[in-house]
Amino acid sequence: MKKEIISTDKAPGALGPYSQAVVSGDFIYVSGQLGIDPEKGKMVEGGVEAEARQAVKNLVAVLKTAGCSAGSILKTTIFLTDLGNFSVVNGIYGEIFNGDYPARSTVEVSGLPAGGLVEIEAIARR
Repeated sequence: MKKEIISTDKAPGALGPYSQAVVSGDFIYVSGQLGIDPEKGKMVEGGVEAEARQAVKNLVAVLKTAGCSAGSILKTTIFLTDLGNFSVVNGIYGEIFNGDYPARSTVEVSGLPAGGLVEIEAIARR
């Protein structure tokens, strides 16, 4: 099956040898998005809340480039460096789906690239 690479300057560029997203058939696999401001190339200030909002914004920008929206998401994985931040991130996450929630996993990790506090990846269908 053929794959299509998705790239946009509306989200931060890859921090390594990977694509922002890959489309295969009807499915879009979006790489983990951090709270990096794509215009400045730096992590947003304001802690986990600001980073989570920016990560969601970046995720949606990649999806939009692939021809869909947050409503197309089937599954997400959220990575947190501190599960104590779960309720803050969960509240922000809930704002983008309005009850049409995708499947989700949330895991605590020992660290994230660029010193991030939260990273969100997704699988969507267009």
